[in-house]
Amino acid sequence: MLKRMRMDVEVPAVPSDTAPTVPPTRGKSRATTVQDEEGEEAEEMAGDFAPGGDADYFAEEDDEGRFFGGGLTKEQKDILNIFDKDGGEEAREDLEELALPGVRRLLLRFERAANKNQDQRSKYPDDPTKFIDSEADLDAAIKALLPLAQVPHIAYSELVKSGALARLVGLLSHENADIAIDIVEIVHELTDEEVGNELEEDEEAEGTREEALKMLIEGLMENSVSELLVDNLIRLNEDEESDRQGVFHILGIFENILGFNVDFAPQLVAKTNILKWLLDRIQLKGHNENRGYAAELLSILLQTDRTNRLEFGKRDGVEVILKVLSHFRRKDPVDPDETEFMENVFDSLCSALAEAEIKKLFLDSEGVDLMVIMMKEKMQSRSRSIKVLDYAMSGSAGTATCEVFVEALGLKTLFSAFMGKISKKKAHTSTPASEDTSHALGIVASLLSNLPSDSPARVRLLAKFVENSYEKTEKLLEIRYSAQGRLKTVEKAIETEKKELLDDNQELGPEQEDLWYLQRLNGGLFTFQTVDYILAWVVMEDDGIRTHVQNMLGRRNRSLQDIVNTLQTYHDNIDEEPSGQDDGSLSRREILRNLIAFMKGC
Repeated sequence: MLKRMRMDVEVPAVPSDTAPTVPPTRGKSRATTVQDEEGEEAEEMAGDFAPGGDADYFAEEDDEGRFFGGGLTKEQKDILNIFDKDGGEEAREDLEELALPGVRRLLLRFERAANKNQDQRSKYPDDPTKFIDSEADLDAAIKALLPLAQVPHIAYSELVKSGALARLVGLLSHENADIAIDIVEIVHELTDEEVGNELEEDEEAEGTREEALKMLIEGLMENSVSELLVDNLIRLNEDEESDRQGVFHILGIFENILGFNVDFAPQLVAKTNILKWLLDRIQLKGHNENRGYAAELLSILLQTDRTNRLEFGKRDGVEVILKVLSHFRRKDPVDPDETEFMENVFDSLCSALAEAEIKKLFLDSEGVDLMVIMMKEKMQSRSRSIKVLDYAMSGSAGTATCEVFVEALGLKTLFSAFMGKISKKKAHTSTPASEDTSHALGIVASLLSNLPSDSPARVRLLAKFVENSYEKTEKLLEIRYSAQGRLKTVEKAIETEKKELLDDNQELGPEQEDLWYLQRLNGGLFTFQTVDYILAWVVMEDDGIRTHVQNMLGRRNRSLQDIVNTLQTYHDNIDEEPSGQDDGSLSRREILRNLIAFMKGC
């Protein structure tokens, strides 16, 4: 009601011979000095002069005769007074100063309302008229807990220790879905990562806020909040606006919990049907914010945990995702929200493809063929399809995928993207060209690592680097020089930082060196290493390519030894791998050792 009041009012023009000139203003009126001789006349005209008919425009004066209008009419002021009186002194104190006594009063009021509603529902289960008032009181008591999010360091420990949190979670199974939705909204607000940020820094240390949030989230999980939330996802009807908002807030709670501690992800998938619900939800036609949120949450659940990815495979997740993505084969998303949805679905698939079992399911579901078609269509999905293929073909488990990729005539489309040949009509893409190049290089590296020697597929791959006067080999060298330039900039920044640390007499430990190495990888070293890995392979496989590369490097006073140095750094920093895979294939470290040995002999 208060929001609907019209606060901004124009001051009507006043004739200069009857009152002082007051310029039109908005909101709070500017202070004006009233002349003594005009006082009586001003009082007589108060009803017409006061902007918006402000009842207290002239009454609110200070000792010097200045007056400040609030912009409210008498009727609006009466409404405010009614609200003020209705709230009561106790409620106002709780909201104005949320100290421990105020928090306890709010929790006690909630407990009483919950108990009363439970008693009346059990006494009169078939007569809603008997418990409808207590339900309204419970609704109000739940919503009154919202301010607790402003003081997590005070409220959250009391919420957990008093048992109110367990009672709050228990109400998620309340017969009235509206009460459950109230609880969902409260929990969503309490678990927000920004809770308590309104407080000044000197009032609360960051650590205290984090500890309070940790206590709350652990308390929620101990009280089986995830199971009850998923039960509500199933019972809510998204055709209703309030239920739709409830679903949105439930997904938000899961995001808040996982954002605070991603280790809860396996527990969430193992104890609930959340994965099935998410896969069903992203398949529904008609895009809205809940469908987008479901895709985002699915992506989070599959990011780090192997058990979640395997469960995703068991529930036909690969088939579902390929079916959803097929809609973007020949049409682009209609708006940024749907674009984000599409990218989250692609990211979910990429995360799952880290597992060999999912790579096989992807192959069996003809995922390679769909991705190659998407690459050819050159829609927004094109860049993401290249990324998916990079993940699917990596490692020894991607060997079969590499062979199918060549059989599906993927080489032509891949090298078209690699050379930067994009249709001008459809050049728009949500992914930078540099990312496309990086994933295209990853695919080529996987093909060289996995395709059997002297196989027709391998011969076709090597032929690409020879055709058109070695244009693709020269493109590799261009990418190498570009990455090297970016890397030099990063190296200068690291040297500056290193000098500053040494000047401050700080020790440079292994952790700092690891951070700098990651900085180099992001700054061009990863691309640099991948290019040199590919160059070493093609130089070893074809004498003509070797001679051409040596000539091109010589023009810049470089030699094959520069490639050897890059591969040695790559070898020394690569993650430890077993000496051999189950299928007898060589690890990346062993391949690098052989390439280095060959290059040194050239």
